[in-house]
Amino acid sequence: MNRSQSPVVRPTRHRAVTVVAALAACIATVASAADWPKFKPGQWQFDRSIEGTSPQPQKLSKVECVDPTEKNRQQRAMLTQAGCQFTPVVEKGSTYTYSATCKVGGMSSTSRSTLVVDGNEAYTVTIDSETDGVKTHEVLTARRLGDCPK
Repeated sequence: MNRSQSPVVRPTRHRAVTVVAALAACIATVASAADWPKFKPGQWQFDRSIEGTSPQPQKLSKVECVDPTEKNRQQRAMLTQAGCQFTPVVEKGSTYTYSATCKVGGMSSTSRSTLVVDGNEAYTVTIDSETDGVKTHEVLTARRLGDCPK
């Protein structure tokens, strides 16, 4: 088979769900800067559990030096530019809720996020999403470990 006859590779449903799960991961921490609590920059650990993208829950962890408040602002700008729309954040004590609707790459996704803040050095976000009929449930736990290594 020559190049002009190569088969067209189409994304599988699993790949599409994985892409949307990645999008949902970005949405997980996105709210408007005015509504978002301020977190202390430094070295943070992020532990994420995602259900609905595979038979078994996926667990991901990473440690990075970051300013979570600034990262949130950047992610929101990127997702807004990509076509996502966000509801206003509703704050009740240390709990923040908001929703997002995205239409990216021919797929539609809606999510509802609940952020529970534990001071300026820890938070947990729970996200329930649906993308083209596939539901996912994600929990992201973030905590500051200390200052960034020098």
